[in-house]
This record gives sequence, structure tokens and C-alpha cells, in this order.
Amino acid sequence: MDVLDLLKSASLLVPEESATGNDVTVDDVWEYLAHDEWEVALGLLEELGDVRPLPAVFWASMAAAAEELRLDRSAAWCHWREGEVRNGVIRADLTLRAPSDGGRRSPVPGAGVLRPMWDIGHRTPTGEPAYAVAHLWVEGVPALEPGGRAPVRLAPLTPELWGHLRPGQVITLHETRPVGGTAVLLEVMLPE
Repeated sequence: MDVLDLLKSASLLVPEESATGNDVTVDDVWEYLAHDEWEVALGLLEELGDVRPLPAVFWASMAAAAEELRLDRSAAWCHWREGEVRNGVIRADLTLRAPSDGGRRSPVPGAGVLRPMWDIGHRTPTGEPAYAVAHLWVEGVPALEPGGRAPVRLAPLTPELWGHLRPGQVITLHETRPVGGTAVLLEVMLPE
């Protein structure tokens, strides 16, 4: 399939009544597609994907279109969202420790490449934390600066370990033994 076909296919999966906060609808997408403004149409479809849950095939088509357009971050985002449809969504408000407090000195890359450990409350038989690993996506920015704060999405490597978590709970990020940051859970929707 070429880019136009992929975007048309994805747009057909968006309910007609869907609209973003800026009143963008699927009709707007079709208008951009008619004028070969594929990158704009892709961006609008990404926004419409936040209005209501859409099937994994929507995100797979979007990822393929972004790859064809060589939009690496959009492709990674669409693959991420496809994974969330299958494995669930965990969103949190993450605050990194400042370098002066022993936190990392370089920014956290935002596009899901970092796989830190998280203390989510499990313990080993000796009482030590039993860490769980999750990919980290920083929402809205390419990277999170040391000591910074941003909403994030987590993709656990073993989602079943995370099922006990609820919004409002605090979990801690670890790249090494000391705490690298704290995250307040905003949304936890995992398959049962």
C-alpha cells in the first residue's frame, strides 16, 4: 500500500462523529488527503486517535504511513499506540531527580527507547524491591531534562506485574540503585 492508501484506510476507522478539542474531524483529514497534504493528514489522524480508542489496525496503518513518509518519531508513536491497544495504557506524571540530588545528568530520550526499572511495590523473599521494567515515552517533548517534570506513558515488559496499580499511587524510577525519579499514576488500563 502507498501512503495515500494507508491514510485512507486509517481514516475509515475513525467514527464520523469524532472531533478533537479544536473541532478537527475526519472530514478535515479527507480535505488534506485530497490536496496531497499527507503529513498534515497524518498529524490530524494522530490527534483523532486521542479522542476515543481506535483499533490496533488503525495505529498499524498510521505507523506504516509515517514510515513511508520517513517521519521516525510519528512512526514510533503510532507503533507505541498500537502496542497500548494490545497491552494496555499506563500514564503517569514523572518528576526526575535533579543532578544536584544525584539524578541523571543527561536528558531522558522521549520516544520510548529508555527501559528503566520501576519499584511498583513488589518485594523479593528477603524484602528488597523486586523491580519491574517498562519502556518510557515522554508526552509532548522529544526529551525530559534532568530534574524536569512531564506526563509519560509506560509500556511494561510484563504487564501482568502492573495490574495491582491504581491512579494516584506513586512509583519510583531506577536506572541505578538510587531513585532516579518519582511518578504519580494518572491512568492504569491493563487487559485482564
